Amino acid sequence: MLALATWSPPPICGVLTDIDDTLTHQGHIEPEALQALADLKAAGLMVIAITGRPVGWSEPFAQAWPVDAIVAENGAVALQRSANGLVKTYQQDAATRAENFARMQAALQKIEQGIQGAKRSQDSSGRETDIAIDHSEFTRLSPETIAQVVGMMQSHGLHATVSSIHINAWYGEHNKLQGARWVLRTLFARDLDAELAQWVYVGDSTNDQLMFAHLPHSVGVANVQDFAAQLTHLPRYVTQRPRGQGFAELAQHLLKARA
Repeated sequence: MLALATWSPPPICGVLTDIDDTLTHQGHIEPEALQALADLKAAGLMVIAITGRPVGWSEPFAQAWPVDAIVAENGAVALQRSANGLVKTYQQDAATRAENFARMQAALQKIEQGIQGAKRSQDSSGRETDIAIDHSEFTRLSPETIAQVVGMMQSHGLHATVSSIHINAWYGEHNKLQGARWVLRTLFARDLDAELAQWVYVGDSTNDQLMFAHLPHSVGVANVQDFAAQLTHLPRYVTQRPRGQGFAELAQHLLKARA
């Protein structure tokens, strides 16, 4: 990882960003990050947040934050403000979501019963298309237990990924990268892969590495170094400051290059 200060950004049209521990600290957006989102939007850049957090948790932020959209549940659902209120767009149809939900709840129950210490995340009531086990937000799980949870999720045919706070799992082929492609195509008639050189991704943990690998302009906030040993694909650049302060550092770097 290279220091962010060494990067001379080309013309950038938008920023794709993780939320937990990239914009937030202990579940709350940091003031510097909120101002940075506003500054990016004021400069004419698109800003889309992509998170493993649930729809229910994401709704108030999609309404309040200066972003073009939030993609929740690792690519499954897009939330966008409109003149008539918040619009939710799903990748899966209602029948598929209902069938998958029932299967996931059965798997979640077996995981909680079968693995000591495994507990569903406290935001689980707001989840519609995935499940989550808490490993670092309110409950602490060892790396060995996290690996056991991932293995049990996969044994149920679920896709599983580990964020800085949760172990998420779902049925379907979506993920953060596919979700980014989908939301840009569906809501904004844009082709991410045709515009890769004009986009930046910023994140902090293992569930961001698909984005780190695919986007040539990838940035980790400083706390990504906590996960460096677990990452197959590291971000190209890293900020000096952690979490939301690191995001603000990136925003300032981009805006200075545009001046």
